[in-house]
Amino acid sequence: MACDAERVKGSVVGLLLAAGAGRRMGQPKALVNDDHGVSWVLGTTRRLLDAGCDRVRVVLGAEAEVAAGLLEPVRATVDVVVAADWATGMAASLRAGLVDLAQAAPTATAALVHLVDLPDVGVNVLRRVLESASAGCGDALARAAYSGVPGHPVLIGRSHWAGVADSASGDRGARDYLAARHVDLVECGDLATGNDVDRSPGGAPTSRAARDDG
Repeated sequence: MACDAERVKGSVVGLLLAAGAGRRMGQPKALVNDDHGVSWVLGTTRRLLDAGCDRVRVVLGAEAEVAAGLLEPVRATVDVVVAADWATGMAASLRAGLVDLAQAAPTATAALVHLVDLPDVGVNVLRRVLESASAGCGDALARAAYSGVPGHPVLIGRSHWAGVADSASGDRGARDYLAARHVDLVECGDLATGNDVDRSPGGAPTSRAARDDG
């Protein structure tokens, strides 16, 4: 039976992947500050909560203790997971987060998976993906698209968590799993670029196109 948008939104847990070392940035991306002096990990977590996620699981790795300290203002609604094998690629973070959710969030029906290095993806994008889900809550598969290019966030229903965790490898994340299934694309190109942000060796900000890597 299909779930209405409000029910879907109310049962979703945010899953923020923020474990990487950010070598091109010169520091973990979780620790980078935006133009207002707010760390990316805190700012992105707040956006997930503001969009309607009940709680947020933040997966950390590089300098995990420092990054966790930045989340103190929202600790009442945030849980931290440390991916021991984070250095092997994004799949390790995704797997750690989904396994933890399956065990610790028995009432959650879906996870809204997002990346810490997408600073232009705002609450309006996150909310649009949440409110677009029309499949049964536990079966939901939807993701943002930017001018037709799949990107983040990705809404993954609970019935898919084990399959995604089992198939994730390296930096491909959920790409292979999602490619083999129907995924509702939610166009958000009018709201954001969906580009992830790096820094060049000279320190000038650069951005790359949204990645279809789950």
